[in-house]
Amino acid sequence: MSRWGRRNVKKAPEVIRTVTEGLKSLYRKKLLPLEQYYGFQDFHSPSLEDADFDNKPMVLVVGQYSTGKTTFIKYLLEQDVPGSRIGPEPTTDCFTAIMHGDVEGIIPGNALIVDANKPFRKLNPFGNTFLNRFQCAQMPNQVLESISIIDTPGILSGAKQRVSRGKPTGKTCFRVNSRRSVSRLSHREHRWVILVYQCCSSLVDVCFSSHIFQQLKFELEEEDLFADIQNLPRNAALRKLNDLVKRARLVRVHAHIISYLKQEMPSVFRKDNKKKNLIYQLPVIFSKIQLQHHISPGDFPDCAKMQEQLMAHDFTKFKALKPNLMAMLDELLSTDISKLMPLLRQEEIEAGVQPGVQGGAFLGTRAGPFVEGDPFGETMDENGELGEEDEEWVVTKDKPKYDEIFYNLAPNEGKLSGTKAKDWMVSTRLPNSVLGRIWKLSDVDHDGMLDDEEFALASHLIEVKLEGHGLPPELPARLVPPSKRRQKGSDA
Repeated sequence: MSRWGRRNVKKAPEVIRTVTEGLKSLYRKKLLPLEQYYGFQDFHSPSLEDADFDNKPMVLVVGQYSTGKTTFIKYLLEQDVPGSRIGPEPTTDCFTAIMHGDVEGIIPGNALIVDANKPFRKLNPFGNTFLNRFQCAQMPNQVLESISIIDTPGILSGAKQRVSRGKPTGKTCFRVNSRRSVSRLSHREHRWVILVYQCCSSLVDVCFSSHIFQQLKFELEEEDLFADIQNLPRNAALRKLNDLVKRARLVRVHAHIISYLKQEMPSVFRKDNKKKNLIYQLPVIFSKIQLQHHISPGDFPDCAKMQEQLMAHDFTKFKALKPNLMAMLDELLSTDISKLMPLLRQEEIEAGVQPGVQGGAFLGTRAGPFVEGDPFGETMDENGELGEEDEEWVVTKDKPKYDEIFYNLAPNEGKLSGTKAKDWMVSTRLPNSVLGRIWKLSDVDHDGMLDDEEFALASHLIEVKLEGHGLPPELPARLVPPSKRRQKGSDA
């Protein structure tokens, strides 16, 4: 084919199938060139990579040492995390990214930041001081198929706690530095932060996005907490879109600031004096740019931080305003994003029928590591084990009324199918997550059906939950149906 013929060959338009694909394409074509031209990464956050768009929502768990952060994560996953250790003394002295993987294992920090498929390459500037205390624990876990979790050291320890531990140590210095690392790890709104303060106080403080901290009574509002975390994957596309729009608005402001400083710099003499004066006048410059270009004050970066950063830069190397780049950015904000909205709504509709985060504690709700005492009143010995002095089945006294319901549901050969049992359980109006936990506890022989004893047990647990109590993590001895105790003993 001649070169004249090749000119007539039109490139096929890019087909965007998902919101994430569309955001990646817009970023690479219209926002990244502007960031690179004006050195956005030197003042704000590094350039985004595919992993930043593709990776799962991330939950960051922080708090003082020995408050139950690792215990809380183990509770969510219902599985030990590789390399973790739980004890009364500080046991977590590094950041651990807990992510899904087919093979269980640990990836050290220096190897982790070169993996383009994981969103941690931006941590490279912190160097070995941080990376030696950063790792990824990979494990096959259903919860981690939808979200990732970051376990942290005791980064919120106050001055009193640090003084009581003696003179400053390397670990204490790391905690100070790791506050910046937390900010970098959670720099986007779709990454949740759960602050765990006291494992035994039944209080969990949850901060999502930039909202004000909310104190939650874990026993009373555990379902709300789980539902919110469970919905993170469903809302991920919307949050990514929102984050890109916020970033684009900040890039636009940054371009105007840099170009203004470039324009004001003299070409030959007194450059240093002019630079100092411009930095000092930065609040006034912000106001001028805001009025001239009709930009909201909320789009501007922190002025004091920007002044500090500008001290290390040569203003003569800054770039003047480039109209074609600014036009691409305006088009992204005014037209391109709106074209993704129908696709976003379609994904939201499809996600609405999806179960969200599944597996682990998300199969249902239980008392958890934050609840003191035993909601079922079993006698505990000094080791926290169930006493054996009273082995009577707790459900015995109410079994006749449960039997009446059971036989009215027309069991087949002495057992209720899952469908029949589900229809009755749903009528109690308990959340599906709670009913899922009750089913898991009641189907003792794991055959997918309930006999009269298992049905009575399920009914008892439903009543317990309706009375405001929590559910046990595992079936205690006094709740195991009598006919199943011999079976459990032989299995052991």
